[in-house]
Amino acid sequence: MVVTGPVTRNMERALRETFAAIPEPKLVILVGACAISGGIFEGSPAVAGMPAGIPVDLYVPGCPPHPLTFLDGLLGLFGRRKG
Repeated sequence: MVVTGPVTRNMERALRETFAAIPEPKLVILVGACAISGGIFEGSPAVAGMPAGIPVDLYVPGCPPHPLTFLDGLLGLFGRRKG
């Protein structure tokens, strides 16, 4: 599952149900500052953040993240990064 924006309180249930529906092996990737910390929406009462109990496998920083940063993160996650 790839999360690319802020997780709001209204989306928390949908996120949990989506995660539960994913077959094993499950991967969760947060892409961008908004998904990781709420970004410019941090501190807003509507932003809940990633729900407890959903493990995150990869954080890709940036606002927006550079495509090569995303690819580098995926290669590192799968152990295929050279050098």
